[in-house]
Amino acid sequence: MTTLATNYLTPTGREEAWRFTPLKRLGGLHDGSAKIEDRDSLSYNGLAVGVSFERIAREIAPALTDCDDVIVSRVRENAKDVAVLTISANTQVPEPIFLTRCCGGVSAAELSRVQIRAENHSKATVVIENTGDAILAEDIEISVAPGAHLTFISLQEWQAKSIHTARHHAVVDRDATIKSIVVTVGGDVVRLLPTVDFIAPGASADLSGVYFATTGQFFEHRMFVDHKVPHAKSRVNYKGALAGQDAHTVWIGDVFIRAAAEGTDTYELNRNLLLTDGARADSVPNLEIETGEIVGAGHASTTGRFDDEQLFYLMSRGIEIEDARRLVVRGFFNEIISEIGIEDIQERLMNRIDDELAKAGR
Repeated sequence: MTTLATNYLTPTGREEAWRFTPLKRLGGLHDGSAKIEDRDSLSYNGLAVGVSFERIAREIAPALTDCDDVIVSRVRENAKDVAVLTISANTQVPEPIFLTRCCGGVSAAELSRVQIRAENHSKATVVIENTGDAILAEDIEISVAPGAHLTFISLQEWQAKSIHTARHHAVVDRDATIKSIVVTVGGDVVRLLPTVDFIAPGASADLSGVYFATTGQFFEHRMFVDHKVPHAKSRVNYKGALAGQDAHTVWIGDVFIRAAAEGTDTYELNRNLLLTDGARADSVPNLEIETGEIVGAGHASTTGRFDDEQLFYLMSRGIEIEDARRLVVRGFFNEIISEIGIEDIQERLMNRIDDELAKAGR
């Protein structure tokens, strides 16, 4: 068992990137004090044609992207290897590719580096399932080659003690598409950084997600979409619900349209539903635009309570108030959950949301 390398500036909480994050609850991942245990908890047991999964030594697996996050930088320097999933060129994988992470416990942390490579004109859906209790720092790099279409689904169904920090960084090439769906419905502290880097015209990205925080949980989702080439399109749509004392969520949406990115089309949306007193949702959408030659750019953010009219309508038809609340929450999340397109996962997630709502006493 080892500790992290510490030759990085430790966040203090005053930095913009860390001002919301409860650093004392990160298990030492941010300051190098975490005890590290070598684990290969992520596995692929499928046999799909045109799909390979291997582990490559850190020294011979170059990073696909730059990084300015202190935890991800430590992962890159200290993780012993890189798990590489490759979808071969011109391959269309009909069934989802499941990467499953078994729980590792909370006595020590795991550092995980993952690369997902969708080669030219490939098409696939990749699902990462996180369950159990773990302390995990993760760097996921996604390369979407010209003409490729990748759906990336990340499920955080952690148990109550888990600490999870990760960056999901997609590099999207000419006429390629990345569709990302992030679901966070468990854990103590979860901090995820879904980011997109467009490197050629015609690329598109659709980033969506849902999160449900209950008593004492902290979930942070911090988006960054870098439009630095012409004629790329992005959509961001995240929904969150909160119930219970000190439930806290943070959503940051940053879209940067550079001077060279003429023809950009982008919109970002975040909605939050407060189910009880004592919960807090921070939502900060940002747009930085350096050119006026764009198709469109906009953002919106809302935070509110139950729609009393919806509850009254359901209750007037004989539905008990607790069931009415459950139906409203299900309806709120369904727009995004249904995009997963895998029926058993969708139902499992909705059941987990029901359970969390029940535990919160609502």
